[in-house]
Amino acid sequence: MSEANPAIGFGFSSLPDDAEPSNPEAQLPGNTQVARAPIAVTAVIPTLNESAQIETAIDALSWLDQVVVVDGGSTDDTVAKAQAAGACVLRLCDTTIGSQRNAGIELARNQWVLAIDADERVDPTLREEIARVVDSPVGPSAYGFRFKNEYLGRELKHGPWGRDWHIRLFTRDQRYSTTKVHEGLRVEGAVGSLSGAMIHRPYRDIAHHAAKIMKYSRWGAEDLRAKGRRPSIWALVTRPAWRFIRDYIIYSGWRDGIQGFIAAVLSSFAAFLKYAFLFDSGGGGSKSV
Repeated sequence: MSEANPAIGFGFSSLPDDAEPSNPEAQLPGNTQVARAPIAVTAVIPTLNESAQIETAIDALSWLDQVVVVDGGSTDDTVAKAQAAGACVLRLCDTTIGSQRNAGIELARNQWVLAIDADERVDPTLREEIARVVDSPVGPSAYGFRFKNEYLGRELKHGPWGRDWHIRLFTRDQRYSTTKVHEGLRVEGAVGSLSGAMIHRPYRDIAHHAAKIMKYSRWGAEDLRAKGRRPSIWALVTRPAWRFIRDYIIYSGWRDGIQGFIAAVLSSFAAFLKYAFLFDSGGGGSKSV
């Protein structure tokens, strides 16, 4: 592991002012060193109450030079577990996921950054490709790749999940938008594509899915309201209906069996809730949706 960034050591130490910043690797059980391949990439993980999987997520990235966790105000022991697992940890409460990602990018000590969530894992092919990108002196400044989304015990190969593709590997001069939902990377320069995949398990079960729908639907309504949108009966009726038709029929979600049907129904419900929350908040602005 390369020499620690002094700014990072200061930012993450929970010791008194006159104490030396702790070495994250020394916090591991048995005081052992982390065996890391010399891949000069910083992984940035935004978290909020990810106690159940943050240690596994960090361990799965042990082949990278640096892991930065930006916590959004967890009430469980996510922060303590992330620190114990060897990650640099920054607390950034009451902000968006895009802002969390940007704060982590600011602390990257490597030229290349991998944006990843606690429920995502890099497959072997993608890992090899990332190593080659870092070693190459020329090429695009950002790369996208597909996501393999597993839902209720099955990979969704159709529907919107089956065509999931995101730009997650990029140089540290790039930044994310700060909208509450669907933050996007504002890429300056060319974008390449990698053939490997990110394995994604977004929901533990239906209850977890429903809880996330509630949160993201509220955030989506806030984004609409910030754009000056106001609610309408037309949107409340047509948006959910169109979402189900698109996901289940046009995108062939039916080919993913009962999991595909459940995913399409809950996606439709999420669309309904977003506009219902917009109505409940008063809508504001002057543009109908």
